[in-house]
Amino acid sequence: MIKKITFFPILFITLLFSTQISAEVIVEVGSEPACPYGYYDYKPYYCAPYGYYGPEWFVDGVFIGAGPWFHGSRHFRGHVDNRFDPYHGYHGAFPERGDKPFNHFRGNEIRSGRGSHNR
Repeated sequence: MIKKITFFPILFITLLFSTQISAEVIVEVGSEPACPYGYYDYKPYYCAPYGYYGPEWFVDGVFIGAGPWFHGSRHFRGHVDNRFDPYHGYHGAFPERGDKPFNHFRGNEIRSGRGSHNR
């Protein structure tokens, strides 16, 4: 019994002062989806229709990315129109390359670009 009682404090002290080990984890996500109006910020990263992302998601007409390919600033928050989101019931057409945009964007939600919703 005494051996057990003295073993646990020694084990605790050993673990307390043991050297920490750090590891680097690299996750390969593949190349960014080539979509004319951006892609959804969640897997499987389908192309989003024109009007889903607001103008602040584009710099000189180039999508700043979403999910693991997000290229915006750390504190970025941008509008999306979730009526074009399949998780909110959208069943309409999805873009093809060369589709012509329309200018009727009306954002109703703000997102960070990293797959999180800010309401």
